[in-house]
Amino acid sequence: MYAIVDIETTGSYASGNGITEIAIMLHDGQQVTGQFQSLVNPHQHIPRYITALTGITNEMVEAAPSFADIAEQIYQLLDGRVFVAHSVNFDYPFVKGQLSKCGYELQVKKLCTVRLSRKLAPGFPSYSLGNLCHSLGIPLEDRHRAAGDAAATARLFSYLLQRDEEKFILKSLQRNSKETILPPHVPKEQFDQLPYTPGVYYFHDDKGKVIYVGKARNIRYRVNSHFSNNSQSRQKQNFLRHTHQISYQPCATELMAQILESTEIKRRWPIYNYSQKRQEQLYGIFAYEDRNGYQRLIIEKNKARLEAVHTFHYLTEGHTLLRRLIQEYRLCPKLCFIQTSNDRCVGLEDGYCDGACEHEEDADTYNERVRAAMRSVQERPSFVIVEEGRQPQEQSCILVWKGEFVAMGYIASDIQISDIDQLRDMLTPYKENLFIRNLVHSYADKYPQRVRKF
Repeated sequence: MYAIVDIETTGSYASGNGITEIAIMLHDGQQVTGQFQSLVNPHQHIPRYITALTGITNEMVEAAPSFADIAEQIYQLLDGRVFVAHSVNFDYPFVKGQLSKCGYELQVKKLCTVRLSRKLAPGFPSYSLGNLCHSLGIPLEDRHRAAGDAAATARLFSYLLQRDEEKFILKSLQRNSKETILPPHVPKEQFDQLPYTPGVYYFHDDKGKVIYVGKARNIRYRVNSHFSNNSQSRQKQNFLRHTHQISYQPCATELMAQILESTEIKRRWPIYNYSQKRQEQLYGIFAYEDRNGYQRLIIEKNKARLEAVHTFHYLTEGHTLLRRLIQEYRLCPKLCFIQTSNDRCVGLEDGYCDGACEHEEDADTYNERVRAAMRSVQERPSFVIVEEGRQPQEQSCILVWKGEFVAMGYIASDIQISDIDQLRDMLTPYKENLFIRNLVHSYADKYPQRVRKF
């Protein structure tokens, strides 16, 4: 009925690593009825730290069979049986992936003895194979070798079968059970509490620290997708190995979930989030008056004590804007530091500089055009995106003030939105970043019927 499997590998995830040893114990629900064990040549280097853990060296596997040489035998042992392992979602992707490369498609049910032990033998401080066997008095010989660990897992499985008075193991094998796909340390009750709504979800490690933040249109479905697929990726193995708790924050809309996700990634800096973690350098266009009385515009990194005419996240964005202002308002490229050479001003050559750089145009006339250009970029729209709330009696609001996202939250559905200062007091303030700015403005352009301007 059961095939209890343990493997040793060259690394922690199946898509980039190979198997160095495999052991299979056949179990009929009462006792072990057969076994198989072999070293495997992975045809890749075994890292030094793996050798230190398992004792398996490159020289030991040099003459061992390739997985392809024993694939048919392994498939025959596993096909039609329940695949059992301690942290089954580590071993199974390796074995299934290697078999698939050899032309054998393994489709069997799985059981995880970590999850079974947490349910049938609760209360132990650790559920690693070594610590659990020590707590239960189960012999464990030749630790971190496939045959020794598989034999200990078989003894543990026999112990669990004897304790399973309520047939929990059979229930775990049912199609709608999540016991075989969830991380071994996450209680199924936490998954069952996840809502079918938009929002943000968090994966926590054994210390409670957030290791991953994700957003979802449907939190339950999205979390399930992380573990129900057949991915052999490093990310999935990291989630399975290190996730001990799942929490969430519901949101009214997917847009709010995207904003909250970006904010939380910047705030918490989770180890397994890779996008949106780059530090953003904010730049601005600043104005000052030179000693000849001419207003100058310059692009610089944001200054704590100076107010920028306009802020942006990329230098190219600022240079594009400044060149547009030069053309539209007949500004001098030299006085705007777009041209830094001592050559004749290109604006004079092209006919849009009136000679301020040569003092041919008086400062007052030139400065009036600079002030007009500044007003044009400072007059950025203020608006609120209003949509449904989390419940019928509320509405969600995303507030943009002078072009910048500043706050979001929920207010009663009968409140009339007219006073922006009053609305701002009712919402939660957030720090804007480039991703959120682009996201909110793109959404407002796409759905103008949801936008109320001030």
